[in-house]
Amino acid sequence: MFPPGWSIWCVLLTLPVSACGVEISGYSGDEVICSQGLSECTMKMGYETDLTEADDAVDVLSLTAFPKLCCKDGAPCKICLVLDVEINIRLDMEKDMEDEGHSGLEEEEEDYSEETRNPRASLKMCHYAPLTMPTCKKVEFTVNHTALTQQNQSKLLMVIAEPAGVTFGSHVTIYPSKQSHLRQEVRVFPLDKVCNQVLQERVKECHVPTLTSVINQEMNQLELQSASSNKSLLRVCMQYEGNGNCQEVTVTTPIPLYSVTPCTCFQVWEDDGWERRSKSCPFRKTNFFQRNLWQNVSVIVRHGLMNDHGSMLWWNLSAPCRLDGEVWPCHRGHGCREVEGFRQQLKGAWRQNSRGQWKIEGVFEDINLQLSSCVMMKLQGLEHGPFCVQNTVRWRWSLLAIGVMLLVCLTLLLKCGLQDYVKKWVWSFHHGRFVEIGGNRLVVLLSPPDVDGGVSESVCQLGSMLCTRGFRVSVDQWSIKEQCTLGPLPWLHSQLLELNSQRGRVVLVVTRKALERAEEWTHRHKEDIKTKGQENRGLPLTGSPYSDVFMASLCLIEADRLQGRAGERFLLATFDPHPRSDRNLPELLQGLRLFQLPSQTGALLTELTVGGTGKGSWKRWCLRWMDSRDYRKGRRASYC
Repeated sequence: MFPPGWSIWCVLLTLPVSACGVEISGYSGDEVICSQGLSECTMKMGYETDLTEADDAVDVLSLTAFPKLCCKDGAPCKICLVLDVEINIRLDMEKDMEDEGHSGLEEEEEDYSEETRNPRASLKMCHYAPLTMPTCKKVEFTVNHTALTQQNQSKLLMVIAEPAGVTFGSHVTIYPSKQSHLRQEVRVFPLDKVCNQVLQERVKECHVPTLTSVINQEMNQLELQSASSNKSLLRVCMQYEGNGNCQEVTVTTPIPLYSVTPCTCFQVWEDDGWERRSKSCPFRKTNFFQRNLWQNVSVIVRHGLMNDHGSMLWWNLSAPCRLDGEVWPCHRGHGCREVEGFRQQLKGAWRQNSRGQWKIEGVFEDINLQLSSCVMMKLQGLEHGPFCVQNTVRWRWSLLAIGVMLLVCLTLLLKCGLQDYVKKWVWSFHHGRFVEIGGNRLVVLLSPPDVDGGVSESVCQLGSMLCTRGFRVSVDQWSIKEQCTLGPLPWLHSQLLELNSQRGRVVLVVTRKALERAEEWTHRHKEDIKTKGQENRGLPLTGSPYSDVFMASLCLIEADRLQGRAGERFLLATFDPHPRSDRNLPELLQGLRLFQLPSQTGALLTELTVGGTGKGSWKRWCLRWMDSRDYRKGRRASYC
């Protein structure tokens, strides 16, 4: 129903009559229109507590409020509230003004006469949306009592453009400030209704970006493109089916083609506070991605029992898209012969799991499981199957056979790899003490240059101790004759070749003089690189490696350090009672582990025993056990 006198107001609003029942108005801002008897109408805006109270002589008789879209002269449309207010101005207002006028001096009566005949009055209307403070509009006007109706009544039409806190779909409460019991609640039309009108392009909130998809077959991916100027605020989500779960994706990140199906849809929106989205399903009418759909269809079939202990056949179908079709049980023989009377349609209870797959399941009750352990399906007009119950008995026997084989292999490996260790531990127990087991690893023990008697004796004692712990030890002091025959560098190379095959280590004993010599070697090495780097591509000849074993070891450490594996073969040991940190070592030796002997003898044995076991093979363990007697009987004498 339109408010009383609505046709008159339509004329006043300068709108076509056909628009009076629609959400369109010709206004672009706040306006107030007064009817007969009121003039000089003005309107002020503010919070309820900011504006002064309205006159008590003005009463609201009726209030009609409704929302409109204010669209004028091609400007963007905005929400407006239109208030049709019928008021009554009491007669005692005029009497009060007259008394006030006659209370002055005689010479001032003529000045008050005009204001007495046409006094000023005001009315305050307020509105608020949920979770917002009330906002008010105060209308002031001049009253011409002679032009009013006999009942001293008149009308006001107030247009409030872009009311505070009001959006599309909001519930708004409007009331006179002095007569709150006359409050009226209206609901602004939802955004979907506005965006379906012909004026949607003039409503900012209706603007949503659109996506285009480009198939890149060379890269096997789907690329999303948008014409939006502000792509940083653009958000996209992908879903299977129009009502499926929507998983957010990045516009700039391509989507693999294998995840795209005919029912793949996209939603796109701008993250600017409005959740207006555009939705598109660009592949619904294409067959390009039909293969991806069939490759992701899976069916599970199981036997089961009902509550009354009757037999049933349970089936479960999952696919990226919901499919039309039917399913029936069959007996597998030559093909799969249908069991009559059990066909079911794939309709109804589709649901989506966390991975985005659509699932549907069903059962065939009171069915002979001996004759029907498979199902056939007709999906989108094509038959698929048969899908049968998995043979759990066969799987159990297969798992048992695999377990037995693993147990046999593990037993053989343990016997091959641990028999030598067990024998040595038994030998240690019978001799009343336990010994460390070196596993016949080779340890090359190198002395510092210019050794004195004390250091030489300590090196020999260290070598003998390692021999007693099961290591094969080669000490440079025990191989003087071989060094004289081969030379220091070739002899050390021959030791390293055997050391690499046995996962052994080189222990370089250092003293203060040795560290000083290594520091000098490092300095001269750098100078040689600077002066001869352009001419000589090989190692510089600073301190020839053929002079002594210590110099040869420095050259080999430098070569390993350039390859990042010096710490895998070389260790440092010192008998100096003053501990030395890694930072005080020459640059060439930094990164190598330094053991302070004899206090860190246990740590050295642990490093020699465990440090290099990571890369050995079980076969090598067995071969070493078979050859261990040869080492102990013959070759061991040449080392220890």
